[in-house]
Amino acid sequence: MTANGVLSASLDPPLALVCVDKSRNTHRYINDNGWFGISIVRKDQANIAMYYVRDAADRTGDVEVPLEQRDEGPPVIAGALAAMSCKVVARHDAGDHTIFVGEAVQLTTNDGDPLLYYTGKFGKIELD
Repeated sequence: MTANGVLSASLDPPLALVCVDKSRNTHRYINDNGWFGISIVRKDQANIAMYYVRDAADRTGDVEVPLEQRDEGPPVIAGALAAMSCKVVARHDAGDHTIFVGEAVQLTTNDGDPLLYYTGKFGKIELD
């Protein structure tokens, strides 16, 4: 799935959280397996972000999504700006979502510019 936000919750231990709609297939996967992966995609990977916005039934394979298997946890998007494998350490009910808190057990980074999402569209930061 594509999340419009993730949050660093702690540096020691390294914790991140995601809010996942209970109706998403991803919610069931995280709940059943106790893991989630976070891939912070580069601006040239916008097609991948848009692909995962779709319902699972509408993902027809029209977008190539290179995946990288991890030592633990689910695969992440290969070549993403940053990717982490998170072991769930807490779950919090939040209406139609669950807040999953996970400890980052594997983190990788790559060079590139991040894909930004703001006011309902992808954007960029211009530095002078």
